[in-house]
Amino acid sequence: MPLVLAPIGREVRIVKIVADDKTKKHLANLGILVDATVTVLSSAGGSTVCRVKEGRLALDRNVAAHIYVA
Repeated sequence: MPLVLAPIGREVRIVKIVADDKTKKHLANLGILVDATVTVLSSAGGSTVCRVKEGRLALDRNVAAHIYVA
C-alpha cells in the first residue's frame, strides 16, 4: 500500500519506491530506503509526517504516494 494510506501510529517497512533516480537518491539521503522502517505520525493536508530513525520527516503527498509499504 502507498505510504499515504498507511495506518497512523503503526510502524511499517518500505518495500518499493517508484521514482526517478534523482528522487530516490534524495530520499535515501533522508533515510527513506527499501527495507527501512517508518512510522506515520500524521497524514493531514498536503503532507505525510513520519518518524524516520530518530527524526521526523514531512513528505509531500505526491512523493509519499510513490513509496510503498507493508
